[in-house]
Amino acid sequence: MSKSDTHALRVALIQDRDRGSVEANLERIEARVAEAAAAGAKLVLLQELHNGAYFCQHESVDEFDRAEPIPGPSTERLGALAKRHGVVIVSSLFERRAAGLYHNTAVVFEADGRIAGKYRKMHIPDDPGFLEKFYFTPGDLGFEPIDTSVGRLGVLVCWDQWYPEAARLMALAGAELLLYPTAIGWDPNDVQDEQDRQRMAWILSHRGHAVANGLPVLSCNRTGFEPSPTGGSGIRFWGSSIVLGPQGEILAEADTDSDALLLVDVDLKRSEAVRRIWPFLRDRRIDAYADLLKRYRD
Repeated sequence: MSKSDTHALRVALIQDRDRGSVEANLERIEARVAEAAAAGAKLVLLQELHNGAYFCQHESVDEFDRAEPIPGPSTERLGALAKRHGVVIVSSLFERRAAGLYHNTAVVFEADGRIAGKYRKMHIPDDPGFLEKFYFTPGDLGFEPIDTSVGRLGVLVCWDQWYPEAARLMALAGAELLLYPTAIGWDPNDVQDEQDRQRMAWILSHRGHAVANGLPVLSCNRTGFEPSPTGGSGIRFWGSSIVLGPQGEILAEADTDSDALLLVDVDLKRSEAVRRIWPFLRDRRIDAYADLLKRYRD
């Protein structure tokens, strides 16, 4: 696809490892966004909780010191970055809403630097190494796309990626792209076959969202090894940031263990053509789905 295609949106995904401090991570983001903008990107997606280490490997009240209000210092800096380069940025921050009330929040910045909207992570995991329920209150803003100059963005966060309901509700509200800041990786103690299955399941889940909804999907993951603060096995984040077309086709994919700036042209017009030949939204039996509101059909 050529850059001259008026329906092409050049997107950038910044896959990176923790640099050891908020300042070092934000400096790296600033350098990468400048690089992406110079290459023609108009939309930049960052990884989940990009300001620091993935602290949810343990439970400690001291980690709440990482949280900040929105608006706050990081949104001011990222907003200025978006304005400086004229790009829309999708960020991921640890939000301090009030004393004792915190969220895992994606913030979208318009190209003029203002906050276009935010999304609070709805599905919160509580698994070994991913103890997020201790830190994050489930989101209360619903599955509402955010309107920007580059399109209507269906922003979700990490654990949301396993739920077809979340992607569908964003699509039903008119999202033109689905975007996932993520932080997922392997337990180094797992055998290679199990690691391969987990990573492939993650990719297949995103491809399924693209196919079922006829939308491009962008998922930006962390990379690198982060040790456990309690002496456990730690997490090796598997990178593999990916951009998919509306039939689940892989447009670009980063590797598992390197920093990467993924630059891809996404054809926003293609969703219309795909939905005409695969009219899944037309054929939904909304009269027969009431039991989806039950936890389980006993």
